[in-house]
Amino acid sequence: MGFTIGSSRGIRDIRSGSRRRGRTAECTAVAEFTGLWGWDVVPGARAAAGACSCGHPDCRTPGAHPLDFAPEVPAGATLDQVTESWGEFPGASAMLPVGRMFDVIEVAEPAGRRALARLERMGLPVGPVTASPEGRAHFFVAPGAATELQELLYRMGWDDPTSLDLHGLGPGTYITAPPSDRGGLGPVRWLRSPELDSATRPPEARLLLGTLAYVAHRSRA
Repeated sequence: MGFTIGSSRGIRDIRSGSRRRGRTAECTAVAEFTGLWGWDVVPGARAAAGACSCGHPDCRTPGAHPLDFAPEVPAGATLDQVTESWGEFPGASAMLPVGRMFDVIEVAEPAGRRALARLERMGLPVGPVTASPEGRAHFFVAPGAATELQELLYRMGWDDPTSLDLHGLGPGTYITAPPSDRGGLGPVRWLRSPELDSATRPPEARLLLGTLAYVAHRSRA
């Protein structure tokens, strides 16, 4: 079964296919990421009672990292392809590699919620935003933001950006995608769900950064 990337019919096909064939909710979510939003997805570890499903007793980040033996599911994969791949790793969390289709600006969730409301009132473009059970919000922005973040903040007058508790995540990092559990602490949630334009073309970091930095500063003060 196939579907067209970015189409409302594609969304219906994914979800109706899930009902017809008994697809798991995990497979349906991953197929939306790969087929509709054009994201690669990597099976991730799960944690229970402090132990990580990766099998390493000394794991430093139980339930919060990709499985190093699991191949990623590439962007464009159909629901059938996702189901076949994900069936090899039942119960895996869905993790998104950062630095390809998007970078991430991370901030404390309370500040992130206030900044998101302010950005939406101002009519500024906002991409997907997630909230993790550790209390962090992740704003999806255009690739390259992580390397430019410090310089952008300096240009905006923030002489000590480390005091803002605002960080850029780029290539080589991964975030857990909703609705997967992270670290045994609970599910990751959408604060702002993906939409066709913002998921495939997230906004430039400079459009959000002033508001994020201001709210983060006020929150810490």
